[in-house]
Amino acid sequence: MPTTEEVFDKIQTALVDALGVEPDEVTPEATLVGDLGAESIDFLDIVFRLEKAFNIKIPRGELFPEDILSANSPYLKDGKVTPEGIEELRKRMPFINLDDFAQNPNVKDFGGLLTVQDMVRFVEGKLG
Repeated sequence: MPTTEEVFDKIQTALVDALGVEPDEVTPEATLVGDLGAESIDFLDIVFRLEKAFNIKIPRGELFPEDILSANSPYLKDGKVTPEGIEELRKRMPFINLDDFAQNPNVKDFGGLLTVQDMVRFVEGKLG
């Protein structure tokens, strides 16, 4: 199994290639959407690059659970993720800390949560 540093390096390369950012911008604390400018279309490219870099399979919605956050989701009410939705996100995304988001779960804010470090934890979980 690769070290955390090796996992980070491959994720950094994937994000630099997919998003056209500089390597020094891809820090563990950087958020994909807020800091690195990822848009929904970029997530497919990122997943593809991670699958290739680590020889893993990432089913649709596993890293980015758009089905929970879509407009017709039963987990949304008045633009907020319901408590049931938060629990479903915790089950499906154990690699991300949702405590702050759960305090004010505006769906529009969710995109700014996922960090590079969360992605490292996700990949390590897939590999381990």
